[in-house]
Amino acid sequence: MTAARDIMTSAPQCIDEDQTLVDAAKAMDLLSVGALPVCGADRTLIGMLTDRDIVVRCIARNGDPATTRTGDLAQGPLVMVQVADDVDQVLKTMSRNQVRRLLVADGHDLVGIISQADVARWASPQDAGEALAEISL
Repeated sequence: MTAARDIMTSAPQCIDEDQTLVDAAKAMDLLSVGALPVCGADRTLIGMLTDRDIVVRCIARNGDPATTRTGDLAQGPLVMVQVADDVDQVLKTMSRNQVRRLLVADGHDLVGIISQADVARWASPQDAGEALAEISL
């Protein structure tokens, strides 16, 4: 059985809810990622922030990314799976919730993220295409 741990990207970086969108964009660039989990002061996950959120929900609406806080745009509710969950269940969770990135937890600790790219690398081209089509409906 292939589990979430086998296809996830490990050790995701959180960004603090009080950091600016400019800080988030710089972190995304440095990490070569398109999304970051947003954490509160006590490292509690409060949402996800994507590069698209920064562009569409801030810049396109004449917001100031230098003053807008990540917590202001963090998307929730969070959709998570556990590291031991079967990949078929992971794909169903992504499809059912229409999310392109899925947080992976070990108990209550964030340990990874599964993205569409992770799914594409894991699955056969046909299976990946079917799964990604379901996620992107």
